[in-house]
Amino acid sequence: MNIDPRMLKELLRMQLLNKTDILSNKVSGSNDDESEFSELLNDLLSQNTDSPMLSNVGASAPVTQTALKPSSLNPLFASASSYRTGQTTGSSQAKELDPLIQEAGRRHQVQPSLVKAVIDAESSFNSKAVSQAGAKGLMQLMDATGKSVGVTDPFDPVQNVQGGTKYLSNLLKKYDGNQGVALAAYNAGSGRIDRLGIANDNDLAAKMGQLPKETQAYVAKVMNLQRNYEG
Repeated sequence: MNIDPRMLKELLRMQLLNKTDILSNKVSGSNDDESEFSELLNDLLSQNTDSPMLSNVGASAPVTQTALKPSSLNPLFASASSYRTGQTTGSSQAKELDPLIQEAGRRHQVQPSLVKAVIDAESSFNSKAVSQAGAKGLMQLMDATGKSVGVTDPFDPVQNVQGGTKYLSNLLKKYDGNQGVALAAYNAGSGRIDRLGIANDNDLAAKMGQLPKETQAYVAKVMNLQRNYEG
């Protein structure tokens, strides 16, 4: 027996709507959609037991849809460096850079785990990475920023990590050790942070929605990475 095109169309429509709701994290009401989907599919199967494509499915057996589980990760933890170009993620690069990161952290009084997290988020440990905005190297320094901290070659790992760590240290001092604010300023610029009147992490939490989504994602991602590197 041929499948009724109208039933098949309705079946596909319900499946698409259900998946769209799930991907949008609109889980309310999804159980009803799934139930209707299952009933319709069972009905379809019961009417087409002779179909070669369905020959391995028992008509009397209940059919249920396996729903996709929404990600447990907050959308803010999406990769903040997805716009970077020429990136490679490599644990070998991270391991090779560890002595340099440790030394830079000690020299500029910044936790090495934080420096490593910033490098990971910014360039995925790719010393040749260049962003669309022109930020360069491991810690993605803009030319003006690099020059302000003594960097002449942003693609030199030693210069980049030392300069980037010094810049991060300056931001931590400027914002009295409020790490979240320093990271937001590293990504969005201290001028924007100051214009919003953000001086500490409590201010940042209250006004986070006024910052670009990229910056919101960046702060969350770096803090999450730092926790991993401390472990």
